[in-house]
Amino acid sequence: MGYCSDQNHKMNLDQYLPVLLFILVGIGVGIAPQVLGYILGPNRPDAAKNSPYECGFEAFEDARMKFDVRYYLVAILFILFDLEIAFLFPWAVALKDVGVGGFWAAVVFLGILVVGFVYEWKKGALDWE
Repeated sequence: MGYCSDQNHKMNLDQYLPVLLFILVGIGVGIAPQVLGYILGPNRPDAAKNSPYECGFEAFEDARMKFDVRYYLVAILFILFDLEIAFLFPWAVALKDVGVGGFWAAVVFLGILVVGFVYEWKKGALDWE
């Protein structure tokens, strides 16, 4: 029962050829640009390029120094509003299917989004001093 002919075995291996090619092309696309960049790219290091730089200012103190909360606030607000807008794409695609109830649910959702945006604006969370 466990015996298979060479023809069946060859046919089974042929089914995996596209998967193998896909893996090889993926590895090539991932590695080839890095190798080309390493080989062909210029290598002119200097002190400015090798210095640590992060969060809009040069590192001049201990790594445990306090960061300004505005960086985190702007990042959180961006993620919040970006995700809320991303929820509108499926709604827009299915607008005919969701009907009037779905339309008004989206209007309420956008209203809450606008109220939150105005609140953050009035609180000065979007001001960069």
